[in-house]
Amino acid sequence: MHPAISVIFFTVASGAGFGLIFLLGLGFPVGGGAGRAFAVSLAGGGLAVAGLIASTFHLGHPERAWRALSQWRSSWLSREGIAAIATLGLFGIYALVWMWSGSRLQILGLLVSLGAAATVFTTAMIYAQLRTVPQWKTRLTPAVYLSFALASGWLLASALGNHAAPGPWGIALVILAWAMKWAWWVRAGRTRLADSGSSPETATGLGFIGKVRLLERPHSGENYLTREMVHVIGRKHARKLRGLALALGAVLPVAILIITALTNAPAPVNLLAALSMLAGLLAERWLFFAEAEHAVSLYYGNR
Repeated sequence: MHPAISVIFFTVASGAGFGLIFLLGLGFPVGGGAGRAFAVSLAGGGLAVAGLIASTFHLGHPERAWRALSQWRSSWLSREGIAAIATLGLFGIYALVWMWSGSRLQILGLLVSLGAAATVFTTAMIYAQLRTVPQWKTRLTPAVYLSFALASGWLLASALGNHAAPGPWGIALVILAWAMKWAWWVRAGRTRLADSGSSPETATGLGFIGKVRLLERPHSGENYLTREMVHVIGRKHARKLRGLALALGAVLPVAILIITALTNAPAPVNLLAALSMLAGLLAERWLFFAEAEHAVSLYYGNR
């Protein structure tokens, strides 16, 4: 699949934003008064909104994005939009009450947290429900999205909240998230289009004759399918990007958290860990799309 920058930024930014919102709704401790509450709330809502806006740039007609909300009965994309709007609306009320009165309504916060988790889940299901991409169609896909959102959200909350949250929690969440991703990578490496019953024979309907091979491409030049659905990345480059994702997204954040815990450094130092993890997630998400094999590639000689 073609790794579109807008979608990569959308999944990473909105995941971190809703992860932060999830923790704030559960009452994650935040030091300071109304100003700090405003800053943390703005960071969570801003990341979520920025990601959602970025996602519209991948549409052919971004001005018609609102029409997708009407297909909630059958479309995970529509459910995601509805969940995001509802969650952000509730979170806005939650943040205003928090800044105005200094108290955080537990029931409203719980609804905000449930909405944030549901939004990230629906985002993941946009990809996890696609039978045409067998690497994505697994329960591990929503598990990875949720765990990364929680880990990145925790790092942001601990830094922006200016509260010395226990370091072991952050380390555990980061390690858990990348353990889930490693399991996802192992499964994806063993998964082929044939595992889902797709092959050049089934794609062309000529399997009754025998083995099908491509004589020449269906098109003399590029088209939408070859640009969006067929993307080839060398194994050497994929290994380098995985190493970069692990170094920036796992090793460096954990090292910063350990140093912060041992030296009693101020909580804002964790912002370095958060930014490093987000950079690693950009590389991870690029690979998520670039390494995926779509069934339509069978028409172009992929076996």
